[in-house]
Amino acid sequence: MANDLHPLLGALGLCRKAGKLLYGYDRVQENALRGKVALVLLAADASERTVSHMRNACEGVVACEQMPLTSADLVMLTPKPAAVFGITDENLAQLCVKHLT
Repeated sequence: MANDLHPLLGALGLCRKAGKLLYGYDRVQENALRGKVALVLLAADASERTVSHMRNACEGVVACEQMPLTSADLVMLTPKPAAVFGITDENLAQLCVKHLT
């Protein structure tokens, strides 16, 4: 579904360049529970277990949404593949939410 021109990928690239993108299950969950994450995003191909655990952890704390992008689509954003991402800036989080549908 995704390609290099997907607007969400561009928004996530902006987050990364601004130093506002976290990735990896443990790092995102830890920062989300500390209130340092404005939005949690899950790759389209994240495992059911990862999705379930992350949604439970985020419930009542921070929005947790599934992206239309797969881990393979997102590989350019991180040094190693990841299925869980956190945006630490509220404005950039809102930008990403606009591109989720």
